[in-house]
This record gives sequence, structure tokens and C-alpha cells, in this order.
Amino acid sequence: MEPILQCFEQWGTRHAGLFTFAHSAKHVGLYNKYGFWPRFLTAIMSKPVQAKQTTARWSKYSELGEEERNSCLNACRDLTDELYAGLNVEREIRAVEFQGLGETVLLRHDEELGGFALCHCGSGTEAGTNKCYLKFGVARSGKLFDQLLDACEALAAERGMTRLEAGVNLARDQAYRQMLQLGFRTDIQGVTMHRPNEPGYSRSEVYLIDDWR
Repeated sequence: MEPILQCFEQWGTRHAGLFTFAHSAKHVGLYNKYGFWPRFLTAIMSKPVQAKQTTARWSKYSELGEEERNSCLNACRDLTDELYAGLNVEREIRAVEFQGLGETVLLRHDEELGGFALCHCGSGTEAGTNKCYLKFGVARSGKLFDQLLDACEALAAERGMTRLEAGVNLARDQAYRQMLQLGFRTDIQGVTMHRPNEPGYSRSEVYLIDDWR
């Protein structure tokens, strides 16, 4: 852990975190010694993919031209920065496209970016065989959050995936409740540990999907 913490210091990381076994006192105790504090559970959830009509206005990052991509990345950064200053997943978006891991779903609302999601699809990715894994997703409101999940399910159906998987921190209770209403069920759960002991972007009003495995 010492070299890892030294890297955090060199990078100027303001908020660090990890995912570990909620039932293991040894794991929680180990990381606690290094300044990480357990907060809320994270549920790793999934649902069967169904081919259905969606009213969501969504598009794909892979279909954008170079100039449009730069504008899109700026909009994605602005959206995440509103939720937590400095939160930026531009590298992850570029990696999904460059490595052919899946797709970044873009949700439009009133001519602006209403949300986006990084999706890994199928074998050879973090998703696994026949799965679409939402590695990161965020929306501006609960209504748009529903639409974003519908768009991701539409992408999964288009790619021939049979299961949609996503993680959500239970501190974001509104997002978690909506996922349950949409048919997601918890497969496994763990606890996120934070350094320092602050919520970061895991707050009730934040509609965001991720897990720190």
C-alpha cells in the first residue's frame, strides 16, 4: 500500500477510494490502517436484456467526427465536474473506443448532453460473455437516468448481449431505487472505503453508476 499512497501524493489526489468485501473485518481493518474509511455499500446489479422501444434520444460516441468528439468530451467533463470538481472520465471514454471494448452512449436533452454511459460489451472486456457492463454512467436528473438506462439496454440488445450489469453506491439512494423499479437486482455487494472520510460524489441527489472493483 505504501507505494500506492505515494503515487496518490505525487498525483495530488484529493479523494481516493477502493471496493472491498463488506463481510470481511480483516479487509476493512487493513485498509483502515492506511486512512480509508468504510461508508455505504455498493450493489453490483443486473437484469436480463429485453429488446424494446425507447423514447430516449441517444447516439454513439463512435459515430462522431473528430471535431464532434472533442466537443463531446468537453461536455462530458463539464457534466461530471458539476457533480464533483475534477471528476473526468475522458481517458476511459477514449480507451473504450480505441480498444474496441464497447461503446459510449450519449443522451441528448434540450440540445445539450443530458447524460452518458461507458459500456463494455461481451467477451474480452470487463463485461464478460454475453454481458453489457455499464462501467460508468451519469445523468442530470432522475427522468434522464431512466432514459440513459433504457438507451444502454437498447445498445445491449443491438449487440446481442443477454444481460445488463451496473454498480451503484447505495448512498445514491434515488438512483438505486430507480434501478430496482427498472428490474435490476443485486448479484453481489461490497463496501467502498474512502480516503479521506468524505462522500465525494456518492450523494443522494447524484444519478451516477459506477463501482470501484
